[in-house]
Amino acid sequence: MTETDFWALVTREQPSLSSDEVAQQLRDKLQLLDDESLNAFDKMMGQQLRRSYLWSVWGAAYIITGCDSDYGFAEFRCFLLSLGQQWYDKIVDNPDILGELDLWPLVDDYAYPFVEDYDLIAGQIYEDRTGQELPFVPSGQHTPAGKKFSTKPKIMRQTYPLLSDRFPF
Repeated sequence: MTETDFWALVTREQPSLSSDEVAQQLRDKLQLLDDESLNAFDKMMGQQLRRSYLWSVWGAAYIITGCDSDYGFAEFRCFLLSLGQQWYDKIVDNPDILGELDLWPLVDDYAYPFVEDYDLIAGQIYEDRTGQELPFVPSGQHTPAGKKFSTKPKIMRQTYPLLSDRFPF
């Protein structure tokens, strides 16, 4: 499993796909992999998710959706992965760049940047095939890296000007 292979698997085919459609798209692709490749994919998934386990990224999720749980933040980071390598790398470096994203999946006319259980699909397929679990690869530390974001509106607007314009609070 190369990094190029990984990104080809996780990148959504269309920006407007729903969370369920993106997850099904990945499930269909992963079903074609052998067990060793599933294991390698799952390891890369954990490594990539750790890269975005940052307070600065969580601040972006907070502005967009009010995300205030670790579970929701994990689903948000899965959404970020589904945008593809170029977007993911830019967001990890500068989460405010999400304010430039043109198309968002919507639920009830609100941005819904979450992909539920995206990080569990490889393990589910592996377990269905073998009856065994893949080795656990944590997707973050005990707390996100960096300085915790402030929820004060003035500071949020200074820290995330693009997102604050796009998602007024």
